[in-house]
Amino acid sequence: MIETLKKLFGGTDTTDYGKLISEGAVILDVRSGAEFAQGHIKNAMNIPVDQLERSLKKLGKNQLIITCCASGMRSSSAKSLLESKGYTNVYNAGSWTSLRKYDNKNSN
Repeated sequence: MIETLKKLFGGTDTTDYGKLISEGAVILDVRSGAEFAQGHIKNAMNIPVDQLERSLKKLGKNQLIITCCASGMRSSSAKSLLESKGYTNVYNAGSWTSLRKYDNKNSN
């Protein structure tokens, strides 16, 4: 359904997340701790979006960062917040499950 909406309203994402991950990007999962515990990408960093602003010191401003959540709403907010604070290499992957194809053997 989300892919259908993207096609209808534009916003087709051509980002090569596999390449970003292979280049060492941090996967920043901004779901709640309980959601994260139910499944996530191995080695993903979990900082719930409502705690992100006070946790910025955990991330480098020039570090490759891929935000994700359950549907893409919170990860979009996280990307906007990071960019407003001067983070320069932030990508929103939307749903964390969309990244499993790049790290399927390592997802929890």
